Amino acid sequence: MLEGKAMVEDSDMPVKMQVQAMSFASQALDIFDVVDCKSIAGHIKKEFDERYGSGWQCVVGSNFGCFFTHSKGTFIYFQLETLKFLIFKGASTPS
Repeated sequence: MLEGKAMVEDSDMPVKMQVQAMSFASQALDIFDVVDCKSIAGHIKKEFDERYGSGWQCVVGSNFGCFFTHSKGTFIYFQLETLKFLIFKGASTPS
């Protein structure tokens, strides 16, 4: 597990959920090759959907841009090893 090496860059998630996000990311890195970002993101999304209900989105990579609207209290952006992780639950209206 690598939670201690993760660096949160921005988040509005409760701390317990942030820790869970980093734990799922660490698990995914133990299971998948670091270059398999799609499988890593899929693993994290599946875990969040199962634990916190459907509608979660996950982006993993070393260089990406994005623009989105998220539900309040569901956003985290962090780095673990060489990858950046963006996890959020989508919203139909700005929060």
